[in-house]
Amino acid sequence: MTESTFRVYGARWAVLVAFMLAVAFNQLLWISFAPITGNAAAFYGVSDLSIGLLSMSFMIAYLFVSVPASWVIDTYGFRVAVAIGAALTAVFGMMRGLLGADYNLVLLAQIGIAIGQPFILNAVTKVAARWFPLGERATASGLGSLAMYLGILGGMLLTPYITLQVGIQRMLLYYGVGAVVAGVVFLAVARERPPTPPGPAGDEARALMFDGLKQALRKRDVLLLMLIFFIGLGVFNSVTTWIEDIVRPRDFSITQAGLAGGLMIVGGIVGALVMPTLSDRYRRRVPFILIALTLAIPGLAGVTFATAPWLLQASSFLLGFSLLSAGPIGFQYGAEIARPTPEGTSNGLLLLMGQISGILFIFAMDAFKSPSTGSMTSSLLALLGLMAAAVLIATRLHESEVLAS
Repeated sequence: MTESTFRVYGARWAVLVAFMLAVAFNQLLWISFAPITGNAAAFYGVSDLSIGLLSMSFMIAYLFVSVPASWVIDTYGFRVAVAIGAALTAVFGMMRGLLGADYNLVLLAQIGIAIGQPFILNAVTKVAARWFPLGERATASGLGSLAMYLGILGGMLLTPYITLQVGIQRMLLYYGVGAVVAGVVFLAVARERPPTPPGPAGDEARALMFDGLKQALRKRDVLLLMLIFFIGLGVFNSVTTWIEDIVRPRDFSITQAGLAGGLMIVGGIVGALVMPTLSDRYRRRVPFILIALTLAIPGLAGVTFATAPWLLQASSFLLGFSLLSAGPIGFQYGAEIARPTPEGTSNGLLLLMGQISGILFIFAMDAFKSPSTGSMTSSLLALLGLMAAAVLIATRLHESEVLAS
């Protein structure tokens, strides 16, 4: 029996949009300090690294919460898990806004939001598997990832502007109110599964989480993909966290830094719409992962060396288009090659690699920046070398057998 004989429901798009809203606000709250690092450090009377810790707390929390969050997703379903994540985002987002004048309380609230993150992000492929047929799942994962990029885009573009208009504390309060609205919308709209499944009954059959995890870690392509995510997602996390510090020594302003970060995400949005759709259409994953990683190299080189605003913005767009389009294809590819590992587990495993590398890269970039100028060029050159290695690793991947069936 073919995939086309199974019924799909229009409600799948409403569920996906509600999920995307929860994702977007969680990511907005994550990245909100990155484009105003210098201003925030002055406001709170702390170092740039202390402001970087507000973003890094998400990566640190992910190390401890990812496995429990994936277990909840695969045991109780994505609706319960995302509701937990959205509630934590809303409650601590409001706390951050109401108590936003105190750095220590803001950090505590940021950790609360960070604990909610894996309950939301790890559910991307589970939402796709529950509601979408196989031929639409990379597209659905792409749209789920698109919500991450939209949230980050909002943080990059809106935060400098709102901060200059009303100050840091009021900006945090606005974002907290938005997180509450997103949580309410998700609870009102999202359902765990459609009345009938979008594919064969065995299509969703998965091993128990820990058994599936052990099976996944025995597969060569899964290990290679984890290494690619370690590099690619680590580069993205560290560059977005330090975007203002990266461009400040070249006399770019906080609004130009925010624009560079914003265009990185705009590129990612375009990539997340185009590349996963092409991957579904041609029923191939590996070539599109390889193309995306290759294009990231000139983009990162431009961010490293550009002195003209137009070149910085163009390079940021290319870096975002390439790195962020590889993400959703990689998540879906990982879910396919890791079978029978549950989607939440495979998704969480890949994200976990990026959080580990993000922490390492962020600390390293701060430790090795020039003491006289603050330049991070040497660290960015090291990241360029790692991206070249990721391209070579991607050439060793085998195509998903699921697409050939």
